[in-house]
Amino acid sequence: MQIVQQIVFVISLAIAGYFFYKNVSKIRRNILLGRDLDRTDNPKERWMTMLKVAFGQTKMVARPIPAILHFFVYIGFILINIEVLEIIIDGIFGTHRVFSFLGPVYDVAIGFFEVLALLVLVGCVLFLTRRFINRIPRFHNPEMKGWPTKDATIILITEIVLMLAILLMNASDQALQVKGAAHYAVAGSFPISQFFVPLFENASVESLVILERVFWWFHILGILVFLNYLPYSKHFHIILAFPNTYYSKLKPKGQVENIGSITNEVKMMMGMPDADSNAPPPESFGAKDVTDLTWKNIMDSYTCTECGRCTSVCPANQTGKLLSPRKIMMDTRDRAEEIGKRIDAGVTEPDDKNLLSYITAEELWACNSCNACAEECPINIDPLDIIGQLRQYLVMEKAEAPAELNMMFTNIENNGAPWQFSASDRDKWASEIG
Repeated sequence: MQIVQQIVFVISLAIAGYFFYKNVSKIRRNILLGRDLDRTDNPKERWMTMLKVAFGQTKMVARPIPAILHFFVYIGFILINIEVLEIIIDGIFGTHRVFSFLGPVYDVAIGFFEVLALLVLVGCVLFLTRRFINRIPRFHNPEMKGWPTKDATIILITEIVLMLAILLMNASDQALQVKGAAHYAVAGSFPISQFFVPLFENASVESLVILERVFWWFHILGILVFLNYLPYSKHFHIILAFPNTYYSKLKPKGQVENIGSITNEVKMMMGMPDADSNAPPPESFGAKDVTDLTWKNIMDSYTCTECGRCTSVCPANQTGKLLSPRKIMMDTRDRAEEIGKRIDAGVTEPDDKNLLSYITAEELWACNSCNACAEECPINIDPLDIIGQLRQYLVMEKAEAPAELNMMFTNIENNGAPWQFSASDRDKWASEIG
């Protein structure tokens, strides 16, 4: 019987690992649909940024209550995986609590993991309360209707169930230890699950063995299923947050990148020695679709947690305009997914959609480029970079801009300034005052 369980476990582990690798490979493929971008400079600063922002959660503390709750879930999720490692070893080799030889250290570790499991459970319950009872406004914007809200709910409920499974598994194990059952040597400290032990007091050893195995299998299979749910979920940020923050933009947020081809043309016109006269003309300006964005833009979209902090601080959104930076990221990810599915289906010809089929010009021109969204994001996502590239396309490729901007462009072209009078008349105001 034991060998059968081991074989089933190894097969389950292999299947889960295969599908996770396959799905993550698709996401990697979709991210690399974007243009090349060099973000390998200043590795020391990049490592420090990742450690502070992704690992240290430093940008979460701007909102203390969700920061504390998120820290419980975050640190619990990471450290409880040490117990999952023990479960995997037990499953492969048919052992039981293989790390119990550590004695008092093991007791302290299991007790600590149980406290963390409780904190994760409480944190998830409070997150559900904030979302559906307190109804925090940023969780109920139009873009959150349908799947995004269902996804968040599935994640929180799954984590609650998995934490209960750990505690019930430990409680049934503890009950077997008390009864002196074979193969269940006294090991571990159970400060939380001890309160569940009375549920199993009247159960026979045989029944307890079955219950303990049921909870054990439920917990590990639940983790493997949840692992393969991540690539379909916004919860994939628990993996991508680290590389995404590593590849953050290190330059000041307000610094706008020049378009290289235009810079080169200006240098050639001015006869500057570093101009490249052999540079090929650009195929297009700005971005029309996700394939025109950079791979970092698409990684940003896959890393988005849909927390809505960006939208909640956006001045345009606060004044009733259509723009929601969170929606920009969600639309970018949806479009990348759409192209990826066409590739998986073997469709080679382009479709009749692009990113501007998802994001309207009204949304783009509502942005005032203040960078509040990029500053607020807890994992350094930059919606403004995508907005800027899409606006470049509208202006430079489609000549579609608000009338006020078109007037300014005309004045700059004709008069060298935004104002509607020639350069020769510019100093008249000075002569009038003597």
